[in-house]
Amino acid sequence: MHTSPAPVLDPHADIVDLTAALVDIESVSGNEKALADAVDAALREHAGHLEVIRDGDTVIARTDRGLGRRVLLAGHLDTVPVADNLPSSRRTREGREELVGRGSCDMKGGVAVFLKLAVEADAAPVDLTWIFYDHEEVAAADNSLTRLAAEHPDQLAADFAILGEPTSAGIEGGCKGTMKLEVTARGIAAHSARDWVGDNAIHQLAPVLDRLAGYEARRAVIDGLEYRECLNVVSISGGIAGNVIPDRATALLNYRFAPDTSPEQAETHVREVLDGLDLDIVVTDSAAGALPGLSAPAARDFLAALGDVPVAAKQGWTDVARFSTLGTPAVNFGPGDPLLAHTDDEHVPLEDLRVALAGLRRWLEVPAR
Repeated sequence: MHTSPAPVLDPHADIVDLTAALVDIESVSGNEKALADAVDAALREHAGHLEVIRDGDTVIARTDRGLGRRVLLAGHLDTVPVADNLPSSRRTREGREELVGRGSCDMKGGVAVFLKLAVEADAAPVDLTWIFYDHEEVAAADNSLTRLAAEHPDQLAADFAILGEPTSAGIEGGCKGTMKLEVTARGIAAHSARDWVGDNAIHQLAPVLDRLAGYEARRAVIDGLEYRECLNVVSISGGIAGNVIPDRATALLNYRFAPDTSPEQAETHVREVLDGLDLDIVVTDSAAGALPGLSAPAARDFLAALGDVPVAAKQGWTDVARFSTLGTPAVNFGPGDPLLAHTDDEHVPLEDLRVALAGLRRWLEVPAR
C-alpha cells in the first residue's frame, strides 16, 4: 500500500517559504496530527537547545537556562474548514505581494515566525516557552490550552505571553470578554386562523429588538486603549408550522464586553437592559476578557524592541484571556489582517511576515539572517 511521505518543515528556510509549507499541511480542527508531527520533528532536529514535549497534538518546547524571566509564545495549529483555498499560492495585488491559503492569516503566519525563532533564539535574554497547540477554532472545552491549564499548569507559567494572532504585525493588547445568552418569550399556541385565542411568542420578542436596536454600547478606555462593547441579537428561532401561533420563541444574544468587566457584571448589565420584559434569560456560554498587560516589565521591553508599531485594543476574544486568568499579562502579535481570518480569500502580506520576524528577532537579540 502506497503512503505519502510525512511532511517535512525546514525552520531555516525563508519565512515566506516556511509559511507556505505550513499552510500546505491541511490541519482543520481535529486533523492537526500531521502538522503537529512535522513541527515536533523540526524542533527535535534543529533545536537542540530546547526540551521538546509532545502532549497529544500540542508541541511544547522550552529553554531552562535559569534566567530571571520567562516569556511564553503560543500559536495554534488548526484552521477553520478549507474553502477551495489550498494549496497555497502567491500573488501580487496593487503592488503588494501576498501568500494566499487557508490558515495563512489565522494563524500559520504567526506559527511560522515562532517556529523559526524557536530554532534561532538559543541565546535569548529570557527563558522561552513555545507552544504550538490544537483545537483553538472549536469549543473552548476542546482547546488544548484548557487541558494544559488543568493538567499541566506549570507548562503555561510565564511572566509574559505573546499569542501569534494576526494583528497586521502591530500589537493588540488584551481582549474583550464574550457572552451568549438565550432570551426566551413564552405565549399560547393556537391555530393561525384564530389568533385571538393564542399569544404569539415571536411578537413578544419585539421589545427585545427595539431595545437592542437603540442600544448605545459603552466605549471603555483602559491603559490608553479603547475597547468598544457590542450587544446584539444574532439569531431568532420559533414556530413549528405555517398555521400555528408559536407559544415559544428564543433570541440568541451575543455580548462582547470590555476587559474591566467580569462575566457576572456583564450578565447583570444585560438583565438591566431587558428589565421589565417577561422573559427567561439563560447564559449559555461566557469567557472573561484580558486587560492590556502592557505595563509588565517584559511587555515594556517588547514594545521598546518593536519600536514604532501600532498599538491597539483587541476587539475580539482570544486565548490571551486564558493567560490573564493564570495571572500572566499577554498581548496579541502576528502577521496578517484579522479581518481576513476565516474568509475564502484568506491571505497574508509577505511584508507582514518579514516585519513580525524582524521585530521579534530584535527583542530576542537574534542576529538577522
